[in-house]
Amino acid sequence: MENFKKIVALTGAGISAESGITTFRDSGGMWEQYDVMEVASIDGWHKNPQLMLHFYNERRKQLGEVEPNDAHRILAELEKDFDVTIVTQNVDDLHERGGSTKIIHLHGELTKARSSTDPNMIIDIGNNPIEWGETAPDGSQLRPHIVWFGEAVPLISTAAEIVSKADILLIVGSSLNVYPAAGLVGYADRNAKIYLIDPNEVAYSGRNITMIREKATTGMKKFKDEIIII
Repeated sequence: MENFKKIVALTGAGISAESGITTFRDSGGMWEQYDVMEVASIDGWHKNPQLMLHFYNERRKQLGEVEPNDAHRILAELEKDFDVTIVTQNVDDLHERGGSTKIIHLHGELTKARSSTDPNMIIDIGNNPIEWGETAPDGSQLRPHIVWFGEAVPLISTAAEIVSKADILLIVGSSLNVYPAAGLVGYADRNAKIYLIDPNEVAYSGRNITMIREKATTGMKKFKDEIIII
């Protein structure tokens, strides 16, 4: 395109919900069976690692049974005309499978495991389970490659720098309630155009945001139609 634009897409659970990925807030979902701090915190890991392994093994199994949806695929298609980077709070691999090529996983990746003692010792495991007693090359218990409550988000500074260079910041399926990810909006350049796709009312003050009150798949189609003519 004549005016090549850089798009940064900040995605949350809402973009994967239409693929069948259960979110924290879904009633009747797998999260309701557990206290969040028991299965999504570093304290929970130290308290009951076997429960944590079981929980993420079930999530990994579920991930293998779902497919990317149109919202994932449209984001990938935008790479034909725009420089697109995705900063996602999701731990699934649906963006990759949808065809996107530049993805930052703020909260880790479900299809990877890592050493319990060396966070940089990471291995691909696909949709396979992690068993209690299964060790990393350094001899420590393998754990999910997930950033839990109580742990630092190592890629947040990288994400902030990328957001600061965006011409268009697109927020899809994020309530902007989970920090530090929600704080990334504040790094957008004052001249950047910001879009937010969510079927629910999202309260956010401080920036002029164009709201698209639709689910992710429908909203992404509207977003694509609008920006292609910019």
